[in-house]
Amino acid sequence: MRLKGRVALVSGAARGQGAAEARLFAKEGAKVVVADVLETEGTRTAAQIAEEGGEAVFVRLDVTKEADWKKAVDTAVRRFGKLDILVNNAGILRNGTVEETSVKTWDDVMDVNAKGVFLGTKFVIPAMRKAGGGSIVNISSVAGITGAGSIAAYTASKGAVRLLTKATAVQYGKEKIRCNSVHPGFIETDMTAGILTGPGERKQFEETVPLRRTAKPEEVAACVLFLASDDSSYVTGAELVVDGGIVAQ
Repeated sequence: MRLKGRVALVSGAARGQGAAEARLFAKEGAKVVVADVLETEGTRTAAQIAEEGGEAVFVRLDVTKEADWKKAVDTAVRRFGKLDILVNNAGILRNGTVEETSVKTWDDVMDVNAKGVFLGTKFVIPAMRKAGGGSIVNISSVAGITGAGSIAAYTASKGAVRLLTKATAVQYGKEKIRCNSVHPGFIETDMTAGILTGPGERKQFEETVPLRRTAKPEEVAACVLFLASDDSSYVTGAELVVDGGIVAQ
């Protein structure tokens, strides 16, 4: 098992991609803190992990709140003795061009997607330092690499995640703390459920993807596992694109 003896905290782990990451981590031997604002779903995910033979605890986490991050990290250390892995997975998507985006929408997206990653990183580093190192995996997006005019705030927030990842990698590498970003394309989750629902939209989109399909959350989770584990022990500051080949075109 690739994460045996490790303790991981996954934000946005109540459902979708975050839940897939949390379940996979547990199967690979990690003790997992399932963190989310969705209490019912988050508690259910932690219970499912236990039913499958893993070990997990749920903690309510609003990633925009410093106090919530402190509580989440403290819970991990108190319950499991340390913290080795953080997956900054929580995120929101809002449509709108620059002109269509209100200040409130901009602030909401940047608070969750960018500030949330900053706060998570800030609060886990002292715990990882005590553990002798660790791995931070930030979930960005292909929109953090290439521009997407119809989701201006989201694109900007994911670009911020991409470069905060590199700043973290450069600063903390000497303390054996690695930090990498994952850039998914279209993943079948609750967040994307309302997209590509019009007549022919899905087929039209899939024809733009070299692999000619969208992805399942488990396919992203497998890549996150690689970056969280010692399989990627000499990888930091990197961007792992999981998009079926979209960005390569």
